[in-house]
Amino acid sequence: MSQQQLNLKTIKKIRTLTVLIFFVSLTSFGQVENVFTKEVKDITAKYDSIWDSSKETILFTGSSSVRLWRKLQEEFPDHQIINSGFGGSQASDLLYFIDELILSYNPKKVFIYEGDNDLWAKKRPADVLDTTADIIRRIKAKNASTQVILISAKPSISRWKIRGKYKRLNRKMERFTQDDPNLFYVDVWKPMLNKRKLKTDIFIEDGLHMNQKGYDIWYAAMKDLVNQP
Repeated sequence: MSQQQLNLKTIKKIRTLTVLIFFVSLTSFGQVENVFTKEVKDITAKYDSIWDSSKETILFTGSSSVRLWRKLQEEFPDHQIINSGFGGSQASDLLYFIDELILSYNPKKVFIYEGDNDLWAKKRPADVLDTTADIIRRIKAKNASTQVILISAKPSISRWKIRGKYKRLNRKMERFTQDDPNLFYVDVWKPMLNKRKLKTDIFIEDGLHMNQKGYDIWYAAMKDLVNQP
């Protein structure tokens, strides 16, 4: 076999390998982006049967700390509540599914809890805020009068070692909400501390998610924002 034939054969192999890598990359990207698809479909199927579009809607969304707040509707009986929280999510996931989890319900108010998993996954607070700002822009583009409430990152036993990153994110979120009358920040960080020490009796065994005592703190922090016009 001549050198020219060898070179042509090598080029063909490289082209084939390049095409294969391209399609594998596309498949992997799709799997990552859609890891929450089934859970999102389950959420929308649940509310398709009970959501009344003629009533004002207050929507809570974000990661598992919202998803596991199972008594939301019970605690706010005078309002129609949607809980579209999905476990393990980051702000980028909420942006990806914003039509299904927020915009389709045309809510009067949206409470968002994202950033907890983002920071644990080593994302920077500034990047989390940028994605959150994109979420808010999408909400405002649909309805400029929608009130958006950013829930601060919470402290937890299992993630206490990176508390500095959480506190930086919280400061950024609080500043971000100051110039828009329909944008609010609710602090759950300080009420979950006893002075500077974490209240350890408000968590379940994993040291990350809250028991009812923890959700009682969240309820107290948010009830006025839920109930105000």
